[in-house]
Amino acid sequence: MANDNELLNSARAPEPVGLYPHARRVGQLLFLSGVGPRQRGANKIPGVELDAHGSILSYDIAAQCHAVFQNVRYILEEAGSSWANLVDVTVFLTNMQDDFATYNRIYAEYFKENQPCRTTVEVNKLPTPIAIELKCIATIGGE
Repeated sequence: MANDNELLNSARAPEPVGLYPHARRVGQLLFLSGVGPRQRGANKIPGVELDAHGSILSYDIAAQCHAVFQNVRYILEEAGSSWANLVDVTVFLTNMQDDFATYNRIYAEYFKENQPCRTTVEVNKLPTPIAIELKCIATIGGE
């Protein structure tokens, strides 16, 4: 049986860009660190075109949404939880005006059955050149 306070990392989700785990289990709750759309072992971010200096030239918010949702699923499953166990999702967007409608449509596809609490916030910038990041809380173990 797992500890009541355990650091968890996924072998499928992108490597963290700092000193933090993908998730931390505390009792029957699983707290995910911020999850972006990068893919494990790759520097390229889905749907993002960068210039020579690393500045964003263009990005595809739909591609990033699908990638970030997949990364969340990887972390949940490897930690012994599931998509259906998500209870709270905080979404950070870097461009609410241009991206919210697309993100909201795709979000509705993924969360049709399970409808966790949700907060969506616009931020000026994220630590890597991404347009979306999710912070999630899920239950783990028994329902």
